[in-house]
Amino acid sequence: MTEYHLIGKSLPQIHAWDKVTGQAKYTDDLRVARPLIIKILRSPHASALIVSIKVDEAIKMPGVRGTLIGTEIKNTFGVLPISKDEPALAQTAVRYVGEPVAAVAAETEAEALLALEKIQVEYKITPAVLTGEQALLNTSDRIHPELKKSNNLHKRVEQTFGNLSEGFAAAETMVEGEFDFPSVTHAFTEPHATQVELDGQGNVTLYSATQVPHYLHRALHEVLEIPMHKIRVVKPHLGGGFGGKSDPFPHEMISAKLALKTGRNTRLTFTREEVFFSHHGRHPTKIKMKMGVAKEKGITALEGKMLIDGGAYGSFGVVTSYYNGVLLQGPYKINNFAFECQRVYTNKPMCGAMRGHGGVNPRFAGEVLLDEACEKLALDPCEFRLKNLHQANTLAPNQFRITSQGLSQGLRRAMEKSQWQQKFRQLPFGHGIGVACGFFISGSALPIHWNEMPQSKVRLTVDYDGGVTLYSGASDIGQGSDTMLAQIAAEVLGLPMSMIKVISADTRLTPIDLGSYSSRVTFMAGNAAKNAAVSLRRILTKAACELWKIPEPSYVDSCGEFDFFRQGNRPPQWNKNFLGPNVDYTDGLEFRDEKILYQKQTLSYLEVLRKALDHTGALETSGIYVSPKLGGTFKGAGAGLSPAYSMTAFITELKVDPETGFVKVLKVTCAHDCGRALNPQAVEGQLEGSIHMGLGQALMEAVTHHDGAVMNANFLDYKIPSPFEMPEVELIYDDSGENEGPFGAKEVGEGALAPFIPSIANAIYDAVGVRLKTLPMTPDKILQELLKK
Repeated sequence: MTEYHLIGKSLPQIHAWDKVTGQAKYTDDLRVARPLIIKILRSPHASALIVSIKVDEAIKMPGVRGTLIGTEIKNTFGVLPISKDEPALAQTAVRYVGEPVAAVAAETEAEALLALEKIQVEYKITPAVLTGEQALLNTSDRIHPELKKSNNLHKRVEQTFGNLSEGFAAAETMVEGEFDFPSVTHAFTEPHATQVELDGQGNVTLYSATQVPHYLHRALHEVLEIPMHKIRVVKPHLGGGFGGKSDPFPHEMISAKLALKTGRNTRLTFTREEVFFSHHGRHPTKIKMKMGVAKEKGITALEGKMLIDGGAYGSFGVVTSYYNGVLLQGPYKINNFAFECQRVYTNKPMCGAMRGHGGVNPRFAGEVLLDEACEKLALDPCEFRLKNLHQANTLAPNQFRITSQGLSQGLRRAMEKSQWQQKFRQLPFGHGIGVACGFFISGSALPIHWNEMPQSKVRLTVDYDGGVTLYSGASDIGQGSDTMLAQIAAEVLGLPMSMIKVISADTRLTPIDLGSYSSRVTFMAGNAAKNAAVSLRRILTKAACELWKIPEPSYVDSCGEFDFFRQGNRPPQWNKNFLGPNVDYTDGLEFRDEKILYQKQTLSYLEVLRKALDHTGALETSGIYVSPKLGGTFKGAGAGLSPAYSMTAFITELKVDPETGFVKVLKVTCAHDCGRALNPQAVEGQLEGSIHMGLGQALMEAVTHHDGAVMNANFLDYKIPSPFEMPEVELIYDDSGENEGPFGAKEVGEGALAPFIPSIANAIYDAVGVRLKTLPMTPDKILQELLKK
């Protein structure tokens, strides 16, 4: 293995000091000049027509400088071009409790709240559609009649691979079940917040807690109907996203529109209750799944039918609908599988992207059924999984390209460290151990907006002082992507991290990056950063060679042979910005410790840099990442395509109190294949975060509704795990030899969450012999199943 100076080393985040000392500025910490405070009037009804809205009395209130209603913002928006169905403010109807209806801008928060009370809205209440089943059957109460559908179906996806009938006929045992999942929400620490600043030339700068400045930039342009160059979107420090800040939001449109209407800067921060109203969390899901298994042939067939409740608007719902099915195969070789996923509109806050979206609930169903099948066939569930994992450099039936696979080694190590062989089915009653595996993408190979732009671009500049500034549109949402980009550039250039300054997520200053979602930033922005740094290194190499009076090295840019496995598809023609994911930047010279070394000769970095600046001045390079062409030609073939996939295994040990049903997770052994760990400390933080979030969904979290209203819209009633509930954690993340990620890296932020949840369910079965198929697995459900026994 190549020895690097920074890659593979545990490094603190470059923002760590600012965050722990309270100096980091989040959106609400910013101070634009003399802002008006915005408050939003929200619907008390799940479904109603708006007969009239009167703001006359509100505008007369002390301190009020402006009001806004839906008819003043005619264009709807959405993160997906095919689902632009959401208004900034309800126009003719409200579709969920908490939907924005009107807004007030006033000098103080107290004045804005008083003015909201003066707004008069006349509603005509209409029947609400509150469940997925009701949405499919209801042909009269259509939430989006403009779609001209006979019911409230938003999206239906159906795909079949192989031959299900033959697969089920080859099975030695059949297992099936019905699974039920409530919605869960992100519970990020920082609430949604936005501030808008105007200048004297009609330019609008919007500071917002967003994961994707690029998509927000586009939406603001469409909704406000002003040129994109007049709009600047800046993401300050972000206090957690987990997918919940990926969309453009109504409050961002409202804040910008009121700023333009009043000619004043504006400021808006949600209460925690408003965060719950906005939601965009995991879809409530009902799954019917059937699996055929044979001892030698493995999983012979798999069929899933999913009904997901999307709430009032589209959000990422079309993508989630596909991911519920295309990720169903997980990390296993399954030649025959099929799925049908239906996403429906209901009169509840919308659901969207949440950590591992689309893959979490089906993974639970599949892993629980697989455990049940192994029990019926008297098979060790770990050994069976090991035998049936995808192998490296193969194609899945739906044309997913599996490049690297480190799970075989990882799961075996997890078995050893957890003492699986000594504990499985051998622990006393109430004490159990269980296993489950997972699979996730390292960035979507297809952009949401179809075009030929790169998935990511990074720019580097350096001047006489020697400091390198890295510009990237990727959003650091707490996961440490700014640190990752600096680490990669510093490694290539042989500089300390302190010499790399990162400017990110500012649409005025940084090149476009498609944002922080789908676990794409390390793989895609990381490759772009590496390419930009290699280009700068080559300029410095030329200057060093001139100083030494030696020939400049020649380079051959290639990312290797594209054989049948890659289906003969080469990336775009190489150019100065795109050197390929595995460009070899070794050139006979060594860059380290602010020095350039050749044989026994040494030059300082600044000496070489100033030679390179002769006749040119400041240096600037850029690098891009473009995914190679992937996938098949069938309808929907693009869904789930990724340049690489992560794989994860969990072995979880726990105790169940048979008298109370209380579950205490004791130890979690996690083997995650993330390629090469660029920064082990960051990898461990991401894995521990997935475990914490998965623990919540498994044992306690659920958004509850009554007549469409969220009943637990606060952190007292919506319980998330505390530090006291976190188990002992042992992490395994060996290098799996990924050859296309930057320095061999791939996904670590999302994929680990999904398999942790079924590993708990399978451990509960080992402990007390009951199989739970609804989440969360609360004590009352365990006691009910024990009573049935």
